Order: sequence, then structure tokens, then C-alpha cells
Amino acid sequence: MAVTKPSLYDFTQKELMDQIKPSFRVKQIFGWLYHQYAQDFDAMKNIPKVLKEELAQKYVVNPLTIANKEESSDGTIKYLLRMQDGKTMEAVWLKMKDTQHDNNGVVIQEAKYTICVSTQVGCKVGCTFCLTAKGGFTRNLTAGEIVAQVVTLKNDNDHKHNRKINIVYMGMGEPLDNLDNLAQAIEIFKEDEGLCIGAKRQTVSTSGLSNKIDKLGEMDLGVHIAISLHAVDDELRTELIPMNKAHNINSIIEAVKRFPIDTRKRVMFEYLVIKNKNDDLGSAKKLIKLLTDIKAKVNLIYFNPYPGTPYDRPSKADMVAFADYLIKHGLLCTIRDSKGIDISAACGQLKEKIEGEE
Repeated sequence: MAVTKPSLYDFTQKELMDQIKPSFRVKQIFGWLYHQYAQDFDAMKNIPKVLKEELAQKYVVNPLTIANKEESSDGTIKYLLRMQDGKTMEAVWLKMKDTQHDNNGVVIQEAKYTICVSTQVGCKVGCTFCLTAKGGFTRNLTAGEIVAQVVTLKNDNDHKHNRKINIVYMGMGEPLDNLDNLAQAIEIFKEDEGLCIGAKRQTVSTSGLSNKIDKLGEMDLGVHIAISLHAVDDELRTELIPMNKAHNINSIIEAVKRFPIDTRKRVMFEYLVIKNKNDDLGSAKKLIKLLTDIKAKVNLIYFNPYPGTPYDRPSKADMVAFADYLIKHGLLCTIRDSKGIDISAACGQLKEKIEGEE
């Protein structure tokens, strides 16, 4: 069995100050971790050799290594990341907007990026449309393994620490099934002397664990929440997401109504559109009724096929008709472009790869 150590990414600055003395060294170490992206203790030039040796006995710096990466034609990069115990998971670098220039070629808007982060190796939820579920559940990620995904991808793409980035917890796993480590990672990302990624730039996506939506709300971390709804009646939703038996649509809607959100923002409802399952205007009508009392935004997502799935991708015409109906009846709606589909990096396509698997 591999020997594993806690990572320095597991801790807030205050927590490290309780473990490492003198405390001013922690500020220096934090700078090396989150501003210089140091990958090991040797890179921390202004830290005394004795202290580095002591730290190396107790901790690792980055608990992840890049095992593989694939780049899509649209600029999306999917990373296979290996942890200390040999387990792997995936994270995705998403280019959301290109760099914009004025007529003289001067940059007026830098390219915008989002990192899709995993919270577990595998997933317990078992959604029938999701490839991640096919591999079953292995374990939760530590806070440090969650944080290290962002640092690793920023470093690999030469994305400076002070450049803005968004985080979506939409990778492998159900984030609310790993709530304590998720909350710790959110706080670490927010550190002013670290990456300084505010809560408003972090979105937690959940398949609808209604009791844990309440717990996340009670923590009042300030993050956005996205609900993977995907159906407007419990019969279909139970087919797609079997745990709907324990957390039905009504319980989710009520939990969302209790969730604290910025009054200027909306709750995102993700709706995976599957041909001949939930792409009809009757479903659109029910969706409008379901979300009547919520300040909501609906994100329509094309189902992304993979080998062996019983479901099909909807037509563009049906997708547009569905969106138009929602908008016409006053519900804010967008159609999400499927990024990275050619490298299986799109929604529902992430899966822990076995060594040697194609």
C-alpha cells in the first residue's frame, strides 16, 4: 500500500500557522504554493533547509501528478490526475471566451477560463445517463486533492495566480457527498493571500441531496448552487437518478427555496435534454410551473452519447424549440455548448481510467 501524507493544500493559512513556526514562514510558504506554484519544498528558496526537511517528513506539496491530458479542437483540455495512492480522477480546463482585441490589436479582454473540478473518485449516485457512474465509487477526495486540481491546471496553462478563474464542482462525484472536504476547499480557494477565488466564482453542482443542500446553506459559504434536475416528474427522474426515491423533486425544490443566495443572482437548474425522454413542450410547460416561485435560470444541456448508453442526443430543432418556449413564458434559459465532446470531456463523460485503458 502506498504511503500517503497530508498535502500543504489541505490547510488554510491559519491552520498552517498552528502547525508551522514561526508564523511568518507560513506566509512565505503560502506565496510559494499559490503564487509561484511550487511543486516541491526544494523550490521554496527563502525557506531554511532545516524547516524544509522537517516539512518534507510530514507533508507533500502537490499530491497530484499529471498522468495524461487530451486537448479538444475547441481548446478544452481534459486531465487525468494521479494521486499518492495511485488512484486517478479527471479535471477539465475550459476556455469560455477568447481574447478580444481592439482595432489596433491591443488586448481589451483576456480569455476567460473555468476549471471543472472533481470531488470524488467515481460516484455513488448512479445516474443512468452518466459514464462516471459506470465505474462505481472508490473514495472521497481530500480538500488538498480538490485544491491541487486548480493549482495544477493553472500552472500547466501558465495562468498567473492573480488572473480570474471560475470553479465549477461538476467533475467526477457528487460534491455534497463529500461536504466537509468540499467546504474546506472552498475556504482555501477564498484565501486573500492564496488564489483569492471568491465564493461568487465557485459553483457547486448537486444531483439533489436535499438534506445536504440545507447543510450547505447553513454553512453560508456564499457559493452558487446548481441543481441537476433533468426531469419534471418523479417517475422519469427516478429512472435517470435512482436516488430520487429518497430525494424527490418536491424535497429538492423546497430545499432550494431555503438556500441563501445573493439577491442579484439566480439558482441554476441544469436540465439534460434526452431525445424522446424530456425534450417535448409538455415537459417545458411542467418545468415552468415547477420553478414558478424560484428566481431560477435553466441551463439546457445536450445529452452527450457514449458507447453502450440507451439514450440519444436531441435534435437542435427540438432543443431550440424547448428553450424558446421557456423564454417566451418568462423563464431565463440558455443552451450550454458541449465543450470537449471529441475528447469525452463533456457533461457526464468523465470516468476514472484504468491503466492501459483506451
